Amino acid sequence: MSDSSWGAPPPAGQTGYWGSTAGGPLQGAAPAGPAYDAPEAQQTRPMPIVPDGPAYGGDQDDDRGAARLSGPLFRDETFQARELPAETQNPEPMSDVPQPPPAPAPQKKSAGRDLSAAIGVGVGLGVVIVASLFIVKAVFVGVIAIAVVVGLWELTSRLKERKEIRAPLVPLAVGGAAMVVAGYVRGAEGAWVAMALTALATLVWRMTERPEGYLKDVTAGVFAAFYVPFLATFVALLLAADDGPWRVLTFLVLTVVSDTGAYAVGWRFGKHKLAPRISPGKTREGLLGAVLFAMVAGALCMQFLIDGGAWWQGLLLGLAVAASATLGDLGESMIKRDLGIKDMGTLLPGHGGIMDRLDSLLPTAPVVWLLLVVFVGSA
Repeated sequence: MSDSSWGAPPPAGQTGYWGSTAGGPLQGAAPAGPAYDAPEAQQTRPMPIVPDGPAYGGDQDDDRGAARLSGPLFRDETFQARELPAETQNPEPMSDVPQPPPAPAPQKKSAGRDLSAAIGVGVGLGVVIVASLFIVKAVFVGVIAIAVVVGLWELTSRLKERKEIRAPLVPLAVGGAAMVVAGYVRGAEGAWVAMALTALATLVWRMTERPEGYLKDVTAGVFAAFYVPFLATFVALLLAADDGPWRVLTFLVLTVVSDTGAYAVGWRFGKHKLAPRISPGKTREGLLGAVLFAMVAGALCMQFLIDGGAWWQGLLLGLAVAASATLGDLGESMIKRDLGIKDMGTLLPGHGGIMDRLDSLLPTAPVVWLLLVVFVGSA
């Protein structure tokens, strides 16, 4: 094809398909411009002109087969001129120095639970406990028995779900409630007898099922009977005294104050972990807060609530309560960590389950009972 078949040469200043050489135009030569380099001009096929508008000019354009020569010659010229932003057309050189990662935003300390729900549930439980404690003692014994049965249900359910340990709930629940009542009516001797009968009933009940897993099931059952109802029986022993309601109130106040002091001081000043493998949230500073709060509360309670008590006895009582409550909390944390759970249940919003509230109360009850017997007697 000859170069004359493409029509007349373009006007001055217009780029077309004619190369400018000393000998004249070169057929098939590509223009020297941003899209092609001069050495590659002879090896590149010519491209048609891309119109910058409709191919047909309507009534004013009679030559409908001719392409308009206005506008850029190639599409990439239009793209660069119209669509690329300024920062893309003139990119800044990137630095070879690696940039450090942005510093993380400081995180605000969180309590880890819904405090509004926890406070509301705590106040509600306190009202029920105090009302039943000072109105009719037998009603408070029933509150203890209900808490024991629910706690046994939570513990045995988690053992079955997480470890496939089937501790029999029926003999444990019946024997646990009977254990609390026997402790209130017959004292420590009645509590021990009920504990032995509950363990025996657990062994016999489990015999009705397949023998596989018998040993681990009955072992867990006996442990549950001791851990929940037997330790709770000492609350009933405190209640059986003449000033029983005040003794129980002292026991509850000291345990709650110890937990509150540990939480408040540990949350604000805690830096050194107490037992990171068991409970990462507990700190040595929190333990110190528990001791200080409990000793002050113990001195006040022994001086003003317990007949024949002295303030210095309250200091010792508060120290013992802080130690037993902390160990009880760590003990249940060990159980939950072994089971791979955070809470024993979801019955109490903001608190977890019943067992999550009994963890520090259960081992503290025999300690308070024993020290009050030593300090002021059992009557």
